[in-house]
Amino acid sequence: MTFLKLDQIDLKILDAIQRAGRITKLALADKVGLSPTPCWMRLRKLEKAGIVSGYHASVAMRLIAPVATVLMEVTLASHRQADFDRFERIIRDIPEIVACWSVGGGVDYVLKVMARDIDAYQRLVDALLEREIGIDRYFTYVVTKTVKDESVVPVADLLPAQS
Repeated sequence: MTFLKLDQIDLKILDAIQRAGRITKLALADKVGLSPTPCWMRLRKLEKAGIVSGYHASVAMRLIAPVATVLMEVTLASHRQADFDRFERIIRDIPEIVACWSVGGGVDYVLKVMARDIDAYQRLVDALLEREIGIDRYFTYVVTKTVKDESVVPVADLLPAQS
């Protein structure tokens, strides 16, 4: 796979828009040290390449309503590709499942579920089990306190070292 080469200005643009997605063109240009037109052209290039995949608002649910956040480990009974595909297709359509990762290391998936309360979470699990989508085992971890939930990706820190 070939990766797009990013320079320091591209990295500054990515950092700035992650922290303030509604930043104006003029403010973004000022922040990264470019004039507005070349800055906007760079941002459009990052968007067209799929590096900037969308703009989102962070919602502080705890200010709206009490919500139970639950992490769920899932192991499937069978490990054929069709079984993984079916599970993933169904999971994608359930709004309370806000994240799902296929993982290695003894379980097949880790899900992040946001439900009104633990009872609503359990009803969701019961419905999944009734659908017979291949779940062999699951483990539930109730989040009691969010210590860090960062949506900003440290792009510059994750790039390969330059030689």
